Amino acid sequence: MRQGVPRCAFYLFAYVPVIWYNDYLMDIVMKGGAAVKIMLSAGEVSGDIQGARIAEAILAQAPQAELFGLGGRKMEQAGVRLVRNFADYNVMGVWEVVKNLRRILHLLSELEDSIREEKPDLLVLIDYPDFNWRLAKKAKALGVPVFSYIPPSAWAWRKGRARTCAAIADEFCAIFPHELPPYEAAGAKISFVGNPMVDAVRPEIPEQEAREYFALAEDEQAVLLLPGSRRQEIELLLPDMLGAVHILAEGRPGLRFFLPVADQALEGRITSLIEAAGLTGRIELTHEHRYALMGLGTAAMATSGTVVMEAALLGLPCVVLYRMGRLNYFLGQLLVHIESFSLPNIILGEPFETELLQTAVEPGRIAEEVRCLLPGSPRREQVLAKLRAACDLLGPPGASGRVAEKILAAARDKE
Repeated sequence: MRQGVPRCAFYLFAYVPVIWYNDYLMDIVMKGGAAVKIMLSAGEVSGDIQGARIAEAILAQAPQAELFGLGGRKMEQAGVRLVRNFADYNVMGVWEVVKNLRRILHLLSELEDSIREEKPDLLVLIDYPDFNWRLAKKAKALGVPVFSYIPPSAWAWRKGRARTCAAIADEFCAIFPHELPPYEAAGAKISFVGNPMVDAVRPEIPEQEAREYFALAEDEQAVLLLPGSRRQEIELLLPDMLGAVHILAEGRPGLRFFLPVADQALEGRITSLIEAAGLTGRIELTHEHRYALMGLGTAAMATSGTVVMEAALLGLPCVVLYRMGRLNYFLGQLLVHIESFSLPNIILGEPFETELLQTAVEPGRIAEEVRCLLPGSPRREQVLAKLRAACDLLGPPGASGRVAEKILAAARDKE
């Protein structure tokens, strides 16, 4: 050390650059996404599941990110601070929305206030289009960028929505490849990076352990009832499913009937319908290891929706059912123009999985179609092969992580 330079000065000059550099790196990290604030909005059970997966992936990549918004129990458990729980507002159908319009508008106003007060870096819409895109307009007016995950189904109906949505959202990410064309034509920034169900839909326990858990013998066949997660779906479809159980059970002692309860708040109503059908003790309600049970299942009668795709990933063929109120059906005929409503059929572009709509949903027809999916039927193997082909088009594992990367990049772009 040179004569006349104090030792303390040496340490000062030696360590100050290091301290400054560490602060500089931390600043880069914080601006790189660790401290971003992201608002998520999901308004139903399926959106809550998707939102939870995205939240977990975001926090895995940016642990200091702050997540808040509209969601359900799963999103809250994944680290999202709920402004409101959608369970208090979840309705479907034109008339039901009209009856609850005042409450829904109040919720929209509350969420707008949250955007104004919290000033998020990004609003992420998760499906639930009729509500979420009203919220998106308010966010855009407040200068908050919008990211749409699972955008409106412009490929199926109201194709003009793609252009309207493209003018509001900064970026889109779809979970099915067939969703892209109308948005690309509208000039939207949209991508398909795979479907998160490929990762998430796996048996929770090994097959043999599952057989023991459900006490399912090797010579028994599990037939599942999957009536949906909404009260209206259960009211409209479960009675006919139960009627089909009566028919299927005749002369087939080896059949066991299971009903995984999607929402425990609806279990009381499900039980009362089973009792009214005279099937107490014949239908086994389950609450755990739903995917493991579906993996063991031989066939299912299922409400059209995400659960049908989950079943496909687990090799469970379904008879797909859908029924709606008269007004909703009338409007649907005018507005919706698709050849299929079962996701595997849509993805593959051919109606290989049986679909029953409106008056076609009746016990005798359901039972007939379920029999065609039981072992020994030539149709069973054809359907299983098509299900595998449809699942192959969902992309590789890791979709939630790739979506989280895009969301974080979009949030950082604001800076």
